[in-house]
Amino acid sequence: MGFLSHLFYPWGLIVQGLAILHFIRRRPDTYWLYIIIFLGPLGAAAYLFVEALPDVGLIGQGFKVFPRRKRIGQVRLAILDNPSGGNYEELANLLMDDGKLQAAREAFDKAIAARVETPDTIYRRGVCSLLLGDAAAAVPDLERVVSKDADYDFRRAAGLLAHAYAQTGQKEKAEALFRAVVVKSTLSETYLNFADLLASEGKTSEACEWARKVLEKKPTMPGYLRRRERPWFSRASKILKRLPA
Repeated sequence: MGFLSHLFYPWGLIVQGLAILHFIRRRPDTYWLYIIIFLGPLGAAAYLFVEALPDVGLIGQGFKVFPRRKRIGQVRLAILDNPSGGNYEELANLLMDDGKLQAAREAFDKAIAARVETPDTIYRRGVCSLLLGDAAAAVPDLERVVSKDADYDFRRAAGLLAHAYAQTGQKEKAEALFRAVVVKSTLSETYLNFADLLASEGKTSEACEWARKVLEKKPTMPGYLRRRERPWFSRASKILKRLPA
């Protein structure tokens, strides 16, 4: 192994450096760190092939930022000539996907004022409000959507409504809705929001159970799903560390 390291110097060190950097950012299974360090460039190359290469597809999605921002500019110009509800709705969706939540919510407001009141428009405005920390504004939007379709967005809408109830101090209402949602939903986000509510009510044992349910998914998940779920796995681990055993 030392011979290989010498033969490919400094490329071997570069490959190891890239592997360690990816490991720190993505936090896959710990055993990979030992493979990278003790097997040298060969182990690092194996890690990059198994763990990093599939992320190339996710990285490629980042390049969609540039055409999206170009389209945002185009739609804003179009609105100057035609401030229609449809144009405002498209702008709001683009802004939300670009992470500009406050601007997106304002555009949704204008689309809805122009009578573009589709379930998706109402729902996405509610999600923007919740992510902005304005749960009180999110509640009526999410209630409208869930009252018409309890399973909207694979029951994420109902889970977020329960979370909004919790954030506005309506804990009994929140817990009742969470319990109804988790009977059918398997969304990690919903499980962890429910765990946070239970922890705030002093129900630490049950809160830990829901956090563990998220981590229990990990061994049977395909690799690409594990990569997408890593933020939820990390949050579940933090909940379990924070709560008493």
